[in-house]
Amino acid sequence: MKRYLPYIFLCLSLSSCQGFLDQVPSDRLTLEQIFSKRSYSEDFLATVYSYRLDESRTSYNTSDGCSDDIDISYDRPENATYDMTKINIGNWSASSDYFNNWTPLYRGIRAATVFMQHIRSNAEMLENGETRRIEQYYNEARFLRAYFAFLILRQYGPIVLPEETAIPADAESSDPLMQKPRSPYNACVDWIVDELDEAGKGLPLHFTDQLSSDYGRATRAACMAVKARLLLYAASPQFNGNPAYRDVQNPDGTSLFAASYDAAKWKRAADAAKDLIDLGIFDLYRVYYEGTTTLDPFSSVKDVFLEPWNCEVIWCLTTHDNTNVHRHGSPRYYNGYESVGITQSLVDEFQMWDGRDRTASSASWPYSESGFSTADFRDSRTGWVYAPAGTYNMWVNREPRFYLNVAFNGAYAIYNDQGDRYKWQLNYSGNDGKGGSWDFPRSGYVRVKGVSPAYNAKTSTSVRIPWILFRYAEVCLNYAEALNEYDPGNGDILKYLNLVRVRAGMPEIAAGKDQDEMRSLIRHERRVELCGEHLRYYDTRRWLIAEQTDGGPFYGMNVDADGDAFYQRTVFETRVFRKEFYLFPIPQSEINKDKNIIQNPGW
Repeated sequence: MKRYLPYIFLCLSLSSCQGFLDQVPSDRLTLEQIFSKRSYSEDFLATVYSYRLDESRTSYNTSDGCSDDIDISYDRPENATYDMTKINIGNWSASSDYFNNWTPLYRGIRAATVFMQHIRSNAEMLENGETRRIEQYYNEARFLRAYFAFLILRQYGPIVLPEETAIPADAESSDPLMQKPRSPYNACVDWIVDELDEAGKGLPLHFTDQLSSDYGRATRAACMAVKARLLLYAASPQFNGNPAYRDVQNPDGTSLFAASYDAAKWKRAADAAKDLIDLGIFDLYRVYYEGTTTLDPFSSVKDVFLEPWNCEVIWCLTTHDNTNVHRHGSPRYYNGYESVGITQSLVDEFQMWDGRDRTASSASWPYSESGFSTADFRDSRTGWVYAPAGTYNMWVNREPRFYLNVAFNGAYAIYNDQGDRYKWQLNYSGNDGKGGSWDFPRSGYVRVKGVSPAYNAKTSTSVRIPWILFRYAEVCLNYAEALNEYDPGNGDILKYLNLVRVRAGMPEIAAGKDQDEMRSLIRHERRVELCGEHLRYYDTRRWLIAEQTDGGPFYGMNVDADGDAFYQRTVFETRVFRKEFYLFPIPQSEINKDKNIIQNPGW
């Protein structure tokens, strides 16, 4: 039996012969054996968890590399073989099968359903009186099934809702069970919300209520966080009365999108975020200067990603490739890959140290795109140097989050904490530049958010840090955004927006802004606070602004040059965005199997 189990789990992971709900072998005795032993059932549940998308692998995820914040340097146009590059330049179709998450996530849904069908009959656990553990496992699978459905919904729009019992393993593709249509978007949202609510009732509230060995498993707070993000997306212009989707119908004439705007969706989203806030168990992570009660903003926004299981963490991915996060954000001099580049558009979004936009810089914190600094720009309390003397003036006097996220030419590498004073050399002939290697950022900037000072590929020093999937800062911004759309002028809008800003060392936004002004401020704050966390891609789409943000020339520094010529805004890629790109195409292979699945508009 022990020799046979891995085959079952492999089939769950890899089978693809049965369409959108891929099947597992129909050996009922084998399933009975799996669900007669606790250890076998736990292995099965671990397989269900394995279907979560590893968002730590930025260089393999479209939701960052196809946003206007990030460029994945491996996607070089001279090679033109990388899927992300093809998407960005508009060279794809429904048959391209790029970043196909539809198929594997449905496998995960089916695996979760199989688990839910059988775990309550686990003989060993029942004999040992472990009914509470059985219910916890059942609801973990229920949560994962709903989470996978959400991931499909955000990428593709309306989904084929899962059956409450797994489709028989030997079902033919012509079986009516295998020929299901997509359900209307609002019905999909309601189904996921109901599943999250029900699953949460049988789960620990928070990871502090779990054994440390269970950290990373589902909690009620995780259910609530997924729900809050889902309802925010559902209330947004893309899915709330979008005229572009008005005529999208199933073969039987069922409309897949609501034709009219519904303001109540924003209230529902605001309420979901506020429910999570009102738990009172989360807070923004803060670090104070040693021996004082004065906030250290740079350390606060840096260490929230480096201090595991802190007060801001809601749900984490513990089984991921830590090397991807740290090595891909490390200098080539340190055997780093430098694959995650920052666009000039994102660089420009960060404000000055005093909270002004760069275009409205002050005498105290001026902005210039000429010349170089003559003194270190440093933290007067800790001595931490944000921008050494000789830094291009564009990058001096910027807000703390700029230095947390962006490595620029001449910046000290994060390994300062190890006593190394190495500076990034991103110009053409520098140690980390384009000359002689493809490991370089085409934009001339590298994302360093979440990179640990303890990591060093050159000395084979690794770290294990959970990847945060949901954190409290996002919930605060979700709440502020939804409330601004539903109840503009409500005092909580500024309260929760300013909580995030002040923690980052930024001054509070003053009262008196109208709804449009607040909308712009909230969108700005989401971009700088949450950049590199796989949210910007979906934000520009749900706001219906991607045609402005994701097409046209993309700029960085001139990586083909040394000296002063390096510091010139230079186009590294011209991107294409068309209206159909707001949703991914459903893989054509899936539509070929199910005649009732209609393709997304424009594909």
